Amino acid sequence: MQRFAIVGAGLLSIAGFIGAASAADLAARPYTKAPPMAEAVYNWTGFYVGVNGGGGWGHTGEFSTLFGTTTSHDTSGALAGGQVGYNWQAGAWVFGVEADGDWANISGSAPCPSPIASCASNTRDLASFRGRVGWATGPVLLYATGGLGYANAHYSALSVVGALPAPGTTGVYNADRWGYAVGAGLEYGFAANWSAKIEYMHYDFDSVTSPAGTLGDPIALSLRVDTVKAGVNYRFGWGGPVVAKY
Repeated sequence: MQRFAIVGAGLLSIAGFIGAASAADLAARPYTKAPPMAEAVYNWTGFYVGVNGGGGWGHTGEFSTLFGTTTSHDTSGALAGGQVGYNWQAGAWVFGVEADGDWANISGSAPCPSPIASCASNTRDLASFRGRVGWATGPVLLYATGGLGYANAHYSALSVVGALPAPGTTGVYNADRWGYAVGAGLEYGFAANWSAKIEYMHYDFDSVTSPAGTLGDPIALSLRVDTVKAGVNYRFGWGGPVVAKY
């Protein structure tokens, strides 16, 4: 029995020594820091389509006749439509092109130079074909834009009694207007391939002259329109968060 007790005590001593050595080895292992989380960067490159809606205001004038009498009026109303475009990102710079079109009802009226008639206008369509340049900070894009502007405007000069045109005239004139469009906007990528934007645009169109027999005497017509629109875009193929660096 004494021999077994001595052997058991020896085994316990050896086991304790091994355990202590193992614990010492574990404590001596170097600390390894976990890698930082990857930073997500939004990529703006790609084709996109979207929808928009908002409001507009403007000024139509001068309803100026050959005899020098003039009148003008302010306009306001709503619009809605869509856009299509392409962005290319180089570093923080984003370059692109965009075409948009909106159905509009931006209208107003005022007494004509002849007090028995009302001169009115209604901008019924707006479109633009523009370049864009912007600066991106992650999912936020600030941009400026400019290019060609288009509007279809409906003009009328009708009697306030019975809404009749002057004898020998139609009382209405529809004109396709061409000019320039400039603006700026803020766009935010809120999900993979999806972004939302708010945009201000200014349209300015050259003066046109109504043909004789439409509004009465030939009349020079100018047109300016400003709009504020909110929209949503879907980007194909590219976009959304991607891992950039650690």
